[in-house]
Amino acid sequence: MSTANPIRPAGKTSGRKKAIILLTIGILLLFGLLLSQSSFDLPFLNPDTNQQLLFFAALSAVIFLLFVALTFVLARNLLKLFAERRLGVLGSKFRTRLVVAGLMLSLLPVIVMFWFAYGLMNRSIDKWFSRPVEEVREDTSAMASLLSKYAAQNARSEANSIASSPETQHAFSGHSFSVVVNQFRQHELTLQGGFALAIQDGNAEASFGVPAAWPLLKAKVPWERITSDLPVHLVWEQTDYILGTAPVGEHGMILVAMPLPERFSQTVKQLETSQKRYFELSRERKLLRRTYMGLLLLLTVLVLFATTWLALFLSKLVTRPVVALAEATQEISRGRLDYRVEIRAADEIGDLVRSFNRMAEDLEGSRRQIEASSRDLGAANVALEQRRRHIETILESIPTGVLSLDAEHRITHLNHALLRMFHPVGSESSALEALIGAQLRDVFPTEILEDLEPLLRRADRMSTTTTQLEMVLQRAKFNFSVTVATLQHDGQSLGYVLVFEDLSDLLKAQKQAAWREVARRVAHEIKNPLTPIALSAERIRRHLERGTRLDPGSLRVLDDCAATIAASVETVRALVDEFSTLARFPTAQPQPANINSIVESALAMFNGRLDNIRVQTVLAPNLPHVMADPEAMKRALANLVDNAAEAMEGALLREIQISTSLVASRDAIEVAVSDTGHGVTQELKERLFLPYFSTKKRGTGLGLAIVNRIIEDHRGSIRVEENRPVGTRFVVELPVASENVAAPIVIQHA
Repeated sequence: MSTANPIRPAGKTSGRKKAIILLTIGILLLFGLLLSQSSFDLPFLNPDTNQQLLFFAALSAVIFLLFVALTFVLARNLLKLFAERRLGVLGSKFRTRLVVAGLMLSLLPVIVMFWFAYGLMNRSIDKWFSRPVEEVREDTSAMASLLSKYAAQNARSEANSIASSPETQHAFSGHSFSVVVNQFRQHELTLQGGFALAIQDGNAEASFGVPAAWPLLKAKVPWERITSDLPVHLVWEQTDYILGTAPVGEHGMILVAMPLPERFSQTVKQLETSQKRYFELSRERKLLRRTYMGLLLLLTVLVLFATTWLALFLSKLVTRPVVALAEATQEISRGRLDYRVEIRAADEIGDLVRSFNRMAEDLEGSRRQIEASSRDLGAANVALEQRRRHIETILESIPTGVLSLDAEHRITHLNHALLRMFHPVGSESSALEALIGAQLRDVFPTEILEDLEPLLRRADRMSTTTTQLEMVLQRAKFNFSVTVATLQHDGQSLGYVLVFEDLSDLLKAQKQAAWREVARRVAHEIKNPLTPIALSAERIRRHLERGTRLDPGSLRVLDDCAATIAASVETVRALVDEFSTLARFPTAQPQPANINSIVESALAMFNGRLDNIRVQTVLAPNLPHVMADPEAMKRALANLVDNAAEAMEGALLREIQISTSLVASRDAIEVAVSDTGHGVTQELKERLFLPYFSTKKRGTGLGLAIVNRIIEDHRGSIRVEENRPVGTRFVVELPVASENVAAPIVIQHA
C-alpha cells in the first residue's frame, strides 16, 4: 500500500497545537477581564489597595508577554510560508493565497469597524456630556426644588388660613380646642390627604388625620428647621410630607402636613446621586476616551492575529490532504486501483479522504465484478436470444393473430397470422417489418376501427375485455373473437395486447347445432298443442259418424272440442310469432337519445303490474346522449325488468333497482338492472343469451336473445354480474353519441 506525504510525529504536532490553544485561551480570558474592567462597574475589578494594584500591573505584563509570544509564533509561520513558496513546495501557493485572502478579507472590515466604533464612541461621549444634557440635569434638579417649595407654601398657607380664623383665636385664648377640630374638618379637602395639629406649649391639643400618636410624631418632626423658609420634610411609613406652621398667640401653633407624590424623596435622592456620578464622569472623560481607544486598538490587533493564524491553520488542514489526494489520483489514473491515501484529516476533508479510499476500493471491486459480469452477461444474452426466438416461433406458428400496441396506439409487434387475416397479399416479412411503429388506423379500415376503439377504452376500465366482431374481408364475412388486455406496470399503462381468433367455422357449427336444437324445441312445442287438436277432431268425427241428431250433450262436447282446437291453434300462432320476432327484427333507427327518458318510458309500461315489488331508480343527471333507437331500447329494458320481476317469485325481499351512470373514460353510459332473486350460476351465465334457453318453466327462451341482439345492433354490450347481497345484475353499456351526428343511422335486419 502506498502512502502520501510523510506525517510529522504525533507527539510534536499535538504538543504545538495544545500550546497554541492554551495561549489563545489565555489571551481571550485576559482580554475579557480587561474589557469587563473598563466596561462594567464591578467592585472586584476596581483595585483600591496596593496589593490589588500590583496584581493588575502583573496581569498587564502577562498580557504583553503573551502578545509578544503570539507575534513571534505568527512571524515564524509567515517566514516559513514565504520560504516554502520560494522553494516551490507543493501546496505552498495555495497556503499563501489563503493567508493573503484571509488578511485582505479581515483587514478592511477591521479598519472600518475600528473607525466606526471610534467615531461612535466619541459622538456618544460628546452627547453624554453635551450642554443639552447638562441643562436637562439642572432643570430636573430645579424642578424638584420648586415642587418642594410649592408644597411648603401650600402647607404654610393652610396653616395661616386656619390660624387666622376668629374661631381658632378664641379657641386658643379660651383653651376650647373642639372648635379647632371643626376648623380642621372644614379644610379637609384643601389638606389633600394630609393632617393638621393644634399645638399649645409643646402639646398637641387638637388633631385631624394624624397617622400616629403625638409622641411618635413629635420625635420625627425637625423642630430646629420648622420656622425657616426652607421646605421641611417629614417621612412617615414611606409617605413624604411637607410641613407648614403658623403661630397662634404667644405659645400656640398650627402645624399642617401635606403629602407629596409617592417616592418623591427617594427620587430626589436618586437625582442627587446621578448628578454626583455625572460630575465624576465629566472630570474623567479624557481618561474614558483613552481607555476605549486602547480597547479598540487591542481588539483590532487581536482580530488580525487571529485571522492570520486561522488562515495558516486552515491551509495546513486543506493542503496536506489535497496533496495526498492529488498523488493518489495520479496513481489511480495509471491503473493502480490498490493505492490508498493514509493521512489523518478531520471534518469534510477527512470525509473526502475516506470517500476517495472507498471509491478506490469500489473501483477495484467493480473491476472484478465487471469482469465476472461480462462473462455472465454474455451467457444471459445467449439465453435471452434463444428465448426470444422460441417465443417468436410460437407466435408465428399459432393460427391466432396477435397484435401489441403502445400507449399511443402504435404497433410494436404483430405476427404473420394477423397479417394473413387482414392483408393476405402482403404477408411477407418485409410487410411485417414495415407495419412496426405504424398507427392502428394504418392497418385496419375505418369500419373495423369503429369496433376496436371502444374495446380499447373498455380495456382501460376493466383491464381485460372480450367480444365477438363480424367483419367483411375480401367480400366475405368473418367472425372474430377479439380479446384486449392492458399492459400495466406500477399502475401505469404501457400498452395493449390484442388477440384475434377466427371463429367463422366454429360459429357455423354452433349455429347449425343451435338451429337443430331450435328445430327440436319448436317441434316439441308444436307437438304439444297438436295432441289436443287431434283428440278433439277425433271426438268430433265420432259424433258425426253416428248420424244421430245432436242433443245438448253432444253440442257441449263439440263446443269444448272447438274451444280446445282454437286454444291450441293460438298457442301455435304465439310460438310462430316469437320465432318470427327472433328471425326478423324490425328496422332500427339509432339516433341521439336521452337514456334516462328511455328508462322512464320502459318503467311506465309496468304501472300497476309490479305488485309487492319495490322499484328504485338511480338516474345520473346531465348524462350525454347515446346513439339508440328509443323504441327498440325501450323493449330491451322492459324485457330485462320483466325477467327481474319473474326471477323474484318466492323471494322474501323483492326489489328492482335501475341505475344509469357515465363510465370513467366518459365515452360510454352504463344502464344496470338488478334484482334480489335467487341469482344464476356461472354455467347459466354463459347460456343466458342463447335462443330458446330459459330458466323459467313457462318461458320461450327468446327474451334475452332478443335483448342481446338489440344491444349488439347499437354497438353496445351486455353482461351478467352477481348483485350484492343477493340476486342478479344485468349491465348494458352503450357508446356516447358523437357531437357531429347528422342524421339517424338505419339498421335493417334480414
